[in-house]
Amino acid sequence: MPEHQRISRTLMSTRPVYLDDNPDANIAMSLTDSSPNWRTHLKRLPCLEVGQFVALFGVLAYLAIHGAQGMGYQWRWNKVPRYLVRVIDGELVWGPLLRGLWVTLEVASMAGVLALAVGLLVALMRYSRSVMGPALAWLYVELIRNTPILVQILIFYFIIAAVFGIPRLWAGVLCLACYEGAFVAEIIRGAVGAVRKGQWEAAQSLGLPGIRIWTDIVIPQAIPLMLPPLGGTLVNLVKHSAIVSVIAVYDLTTQARTVVSDTFLAFEIWLTTAALYLAITIPLSLIVTALERRYRARH
Repeated sequence: MPEHQRISRTLMSTRPVYLDDNPDANIAMSLTDSSPNWRTHLKRLPCLEVGQFVALFGVLAYLAIHGAQGMGYQWRWNKVPRYLVRVIDGELVWGPLLRGLWVTLEVASMAGVLALAVGLLVALMRYSRSVMGPALAWLYVELIRNTPILVQILIFYFIIAAVFGIPRLWAGVLCLACYEGAFVAEIIRGAVGAVRKGQWEAAQSLGLPGIRIWTDIVIPQAIPLMLPPLGGTLVNLVKHSAIVSVIAVYDLTTQARTVVSDTFLAFEIWLTTAALYLAITIPLSLIVTALERRYRARH
């Protein structure tokens, strides 16, 4: 076995998260964790998580229906399917809501990839030994986090996109990527900072190069800490993607607003729109949860 792999395995054989400096406390905690009760098993069931989301949506739908009945609103759900999909001459034609859903997926996916790249770059700049790197990273994070995303997208569209000739779709994508990238950077920085200092010192004392310390020691211990907040950030990105509607990008929110203005089916269309957003965010949350559990099981 190569020397660097042997050293990395030796370091990683220690648990990345230490519960207590008292060994008796660690033993007691490990015995407790080895026999989880039935509530722990229930919490690990994805179907239970789906059921919670469905129950919440059901309660909200009931309140909306009950409130509409109190106002004498006449429900017209039979007119909603045509705005999802229609069959014309034996051929499926996507309605405006599903076309908008596709645009939302496109914007969110591109912005998500760019946000992860921006966040990783800014987090590495925070750990740079130069003077300008940490200063620029700190300025970027504070500037983005402390200004409204509505103001940011208007600046991107009316100033940056106009100067550089960027299409409105990419103006929205870049704005979302920069906005969420600031939060991703802080998540990565916090996870890396949570790795115990002794791990760094042990790797350096054994002569591991800097890149091997990051790839073999630090990142494997930081990833489990990153996944839950990163999942929440990606879910927020899907919801925040509705902001592109203010610059006339025909995403799901824009299409829903247009349909409501044409048909006055306010309750039906907005409830359908909420369900379509849930159809994106719930699977995304479950995927992140499954990745987190699988990674923890392997490490």
